[in-house]
Amino acid sequence: MKLDPDQHAFLRDPATIAVMDAISPADADTARFVGGCVRNAIQGEPVEDVDIATQLTPDETLAALQAAGIRAIPTGFEHGTITAVVNGAPFEITSLRKDVTTDGRRAVVAFTTDWMLDAGRRDFRLNAIYARRDGSLFDPWNGVADAQARRVVFIGDPDQRLAEDVLRILRFYRFNAWYGSELDAAGHDACIRAAPRLAGLARERVWKELKKLLAAPDPGAVAKAMHLGHVFEPVWPEPLDLNLLLSIINADRGKGRAPDTLLRAAALCGGKGDAVRSLCDQMKASNAETSRLVAMCDPAPERAGDVRPGLDGKALSRALYALGGQTVSDRLRLAEARGEGDADADLRTAAAWRAPDLPINGRDLIEAGLQTGPQLGAVLSQLEEAWIESRFTLDRQALLAMASEGRG
Repeated sequence: MKLDPDQHAFLRDPATIAVMDAISPADADTARFVGGCVRNAIQGEPVEDVDIATQLTPDETLAALQAAGIRAIPTGFEHGTITAVVNGAPFEITSLRKDVTTDGRRAVVAFTTDWMLDAGRRDFRLNAIYARRDGSLFDPWNGVADAQARRVVFIGDPDQRLAEDVLRILRFYRFNAWYGSELDAAGHDACIRAAPRLAGLARERVWKELKKLLAAPDPGAVAKAMHLGHVFEPVWPEPLDLNLLLSIINADRGKGRAPDTLLRAAALCGGKGDAVRSLCDQMKASNAETSRLVAMCDPAPERAGDVRPGLDGKALSRALYALGGQTVSDRLRLAEARGEGDADADLRTAAAWRAPDLPINGRDLIEAGLQTGPQLGAVLSQLEEAWIESRFTLDRQALLAMASEGRG
């Protein structure tokens, strides 16, 4: 098989050609495309990132790029990775490597010029396909057949691959969610056996992989297999609500909604505040991730009311003002997944929501004759409540008139 440059834009892109001219000039064949760009091209999937493997050492790669006037960033120099940037587009270039020692989490590598040795240390056969500049392929592990059949199969012995790097467990399921059709039985069994070792991984690495898995269009079957195989248990807080996750996924697919990683994570936690707090703590989630997950799962403040599909206009407006469009949308989708009604109309309203500003403030009330102190705040709160109840139609003059009436 050969990739046709006329059908695969990344092969003929001027930025790509500039990088390859620098590190693999003419017929040198010292650099080849590898990994996701080749796999996706074979499967007819979009190519987003272009990764390149090279026989050059990191020092040689840096020198070649700099000589060509290409910006070069040593993003992982000790592991052989240099990032070239052309017209804002990054290209990750990694020297061919062979493992010297592995401990299940990190590998000590040595550089090589042997394409077969580099291929042999990769995780899955469909990720060990190399494409030359003309599109011809080097496929030492029959990865093309796997990519075409949408099979994710470990290179060599899966137990050995997992002993080298236990994170490959999560990569196995993530790649199946995105690119596979049916779990390879030998790989799945090996992942189940090795799953307890996931507890020793840095949680940031685990969270990154799990988010990528949940972002797949339909990770339901993979998540179910992980759940039944107890693969989640070393890394995910209980309780797990697989049914709620599957319901969210089915709604996404049935209604043409984009996958939402955090919403799916909340569903897997049962939409419960305590569970998502535990998840965020264990995974060392970012502040933004934590805030959103907690907001969608914690009990709503009293002024927001119960958020569910089918609220009347006044109740929905009140919830949107109290919580904001994102949180209301998240709560609506979780409620819909629990079977509480169709949320489409309310989601459209939430998407168009723009929070109005209260037309008056404390200074306005003071100028109208009210005294500063606790009562001023109480009056302002009462006026805000009346304004919300009117669905934000009361204007400044009407609110000041109400304040004057109340004072009188």
